[in-house]
Amino acid sequence: MKNLVVLTGAGISAESGIQTFRDADGLWEGHDVMEVASPEGFAKNPELVLDFYNQRRRQLLAVKPNKGHENLAKLEAYFNVEIVTQNVDDLHERAKSTNVTHLHGELLKVRSVANETLVTYREKDIVLGDLAEDNQQLRPHIVWFGEMVPMLDKAIEITQKADILVIIGTSMQVYPAAGLVNYIKPNTPIYFIDPKPSVTKNDFNNLTIIKDVASSGTDTLLELLIK
Repeated sequence: MKNLVVLTGAGISAESGIQTFRDADGLWEGHDVMEVASPEGFAKNPELVLDFYNQRRRQLLAVKPNKGHENLAKLEAYFNVEIVTQNVDDLHERAKSTNVTHLHGELLKVRSVANETLVTYREKDIVLGDLAEDNQQLRPHIVWFGEMVPMLDKAIEITQKADILVIIGTSMQVYPAAGLVNYIKPNTPIYFIDPKPSVTKNDFNNLTIIKDVASSGTDTLLELLIK
């Protein structure tokens, strides 16, 4: 089977009710992103940061995958599908996609502040005093601004193997994720799904733009790829 690589961003989860990462004014749920998504923010006010992610986690547990997620899972019957997502939710997995790489971490996982390899699954809130196995404070398993992106090398390897590349719900303006498209083989077919696409036919060779939201846009994608 051909290798189908899908790069997803906040747009695919928006239809499930997950807020996009930040609004046009640079705020995330009313907070400056550096207050709640940076090591400096955590050092300055850990309770605020923990509470912020506790609220995001509760929100995630209350929503469901949408048709966009489900359609990508359906493609596994026809292709070797690998999803590389900038999203920290687990909606791809809940929709039954089996090969998902999270570039920016996972909201339903936590880790030690002293050892990023001590990662565990967690649905309940984190508060100050909750400790990892090494007796260090737990923090969200999220890649914050200024931190290394540990899954980037894996994402590059996946993208290099793509016979077909699909991009859904991401502006491709945020690096390093935006740079992944530079690793595909020449003339690899690219499908770009977004209601307000940030690319044009002049930006990439062999590009098909589907100007639509993820749910109905992936309906079109299935028709094009499976026909």
